[in-house]
Amino acid sequence: MAEADSLSLPHAASPIAAEVARGISRLFARNDIWCLPEMPLRCGRRADLMGIDAKGHVIIVEIKVSRADLLGDGKWTDYLDYCDRFYWGLSPALDRAPLETGVFLPERCGVIVADGYDAEILRPAPLHQLAAARRKVETERLARAALRRMVTLADPHTLKWGSEE
Repeated sequence: MAEADSLSLPHAASPIAAEVARGISRLFARNDIWCLPEMPLRCGRRADLMGIDAKGHVIIVEIKVSRADLLGDGKWTDYLDYCDRFYWGLSPALDRAPLETGVFLPERCGVIVADGYDAEILRPAPLHQLAAARRKVETERLARAALRRMVTLADPHTLKWGSEE
């Protein structure tokens, strides 16, 4: 992904995924949760949305807009080691039934349905606290990524320095 693309919403090729991300971001902002789209993780994966709530808990949202994408994603459990709460972010049209099966760990994962204007939490994500040292690292990485995005947005010349990784 090109540096400038890291400023875009998840699944830039999918307008529906961008709408879902926007709706979730609005819901989160109203609840004092601030997130970044397309946040690289140390495991090499990229979280569709990653943020921090008012209590310092790290939240990751994996956005799915098609049944094939949902059922074909075998890597999503990698995200669980990097957050205190994990949510599936879905478009309203997507069938949520698979998320109730054991393979999708309903006891561990919350569900949010969103469109381009708003979102609703259908199942809250249980808190599974990260170790304090891991939370500190992830919070600092998220803060640095947010600052880098702000600076490079204001001055694209700075894109060549540093990275979010």
